[in-house]
Amino acid sequence: MKYITVNRFLLEIFAVILLFATFQGRAQTPDPSKTIPITEPVTKEQRETIEKVVREYLLKNPEIVRDAMQELQAREQKEKLERAAKSMLELKSDIYSDPDSPVAGNPKGDVTIVVFFDYNCGYCKKSLPELQALIDKDPMLKVIYKEFPILGPQSQVAATAALAATRQGQYAAFNRALFASNGAGDAMLKGVSDRLKLNYAKLQQDMADPKLNKEIERNIKLASDLNIDGTPAYIVGNQIVPGAIDMVSLAKLVEGERAKTRNPKAAIGSPAEMK
Repeated sequence: MKYITVNRFLLEIFAVILLFATFQGRAQTPDPSKTIPITEPVTKEQRETIEKVVREYLLKNPEIVRDAMQELQAREQKEKLERAAKSMLELKSDIYSDPDSPVAGNPKGDVTIVVFFDYNCGYCKKSLPELQALIDKDPMLKVIYKEFPILGPQSQVAATAALAATRQGQYAAFNRALFASNGAGDAMLKGVSDRLKLNYAKLQQDMADPKLNKEIERNIKLASDLNIDGTPAYIVGNQIVPGAIDMVSLAKLVEGERAKTRNPKAAIGSPAEMK
């Protein structure tokens, strides 16, 4: 569909160019009395003639369509990155300073990774352990977790349970247990709670707290404002990195960001620390 839309767009552009060139060719010497008003509509016969010429030209030079599409995609990508950079600047506080967002690693690390994820996302199940491995390896790395349940009701339940576990100081362990499990039913949540020696009754009580849903809603709105529509998605410096990524690639992004700053500095805000 996108190809068809772009192709039609190009036809319109070529039609205007050819029509203009035709009129210009007819009027070597400008004559205001014979100037065709800009608002004058193109007749059906003129349009059919122009479209025929354009079609024949494109058939003989199809690379023009390819080049135009590539240029259009490049411009769209550039505009998307510029919008994202502007949004990250405007939403800096929401990204880095939400006091309810769990934090892993060094709270005063010199580089911060923000990750949006869903417990039912297969790519997250592969990628998040890679992030944990990087946390274990890099003592100056700070990670902020944004619960982003977009894959159904079970994702919402799992995210709420993980945030509730934060109130018993067990977000990190609960997070890892959820990624190692399938689903988020009562039996599974109780089993995880028992293994981690959590108070399951308190966990259920905390899960019913509307504040947790509001936190998740803030994350969903933040993701939308940043044009993040899938999981996992990472923010490193001024870059939004969509999709699963391995530890080596993450480490390169971190080192690239570290090279820009060099001098360690504490991240903004004081999100709740993971234990």
